[in-house]
Amino acid sequence: MIEQTLTVVALNGHTAHLEAQQKQACEGCNGRCGSQVFSKLFGTAKKTLPYKFDSPVEVGQKITLSLDDSHVVKHAFAVYMLPLFFSLIFALITSELFLLSEGWQILAAIIGGMFGFFIAKTRVKSLKYDIKVIKIHPISIPLTQIDGD
Repeated sequence: MIEQTLTVVALNGHTAHLEAQQKQACEGCNGRCGSQVFSKLFGTAKKTLPYKFDSPVEVGQKITLSLDDSHVVKHAFAVYMLPLFFSLIFALITSELFLLSEGWQILAAIIGGMFGFFIAKTRVKSLKYDIKVIKIHPISIPLTQIDGD
């Protein structure tokens, strides 16, 4: 199980929009790791996850969610292996059945890769997430100075 603690940033009825917090490992490298470099290059807009809760939650409240590992493996297979598989199949069919030259085989491999990408894209959308709420953390009251102290 993969667990992540998220913060409620917006509410829309019973649907809460959750935002992930930065991992402790990301805080320690001071922007020298690959993840930091890519986030600077491609924008820092944080994504929110809409989730419908049965019990009421408040903005600022922290929620711990879990995701089954098998879903990550299914997504990884679809995204990485399907384009590669279709690329190789299209190139093999072009070379062995149609007996075309290398240029046509390369073109068929590119077309097969794009075909595999679109199949992977629709497959990933159809896979259902099995996200479970592990814990809804209570909102802590901030400490304030009491008059006279």
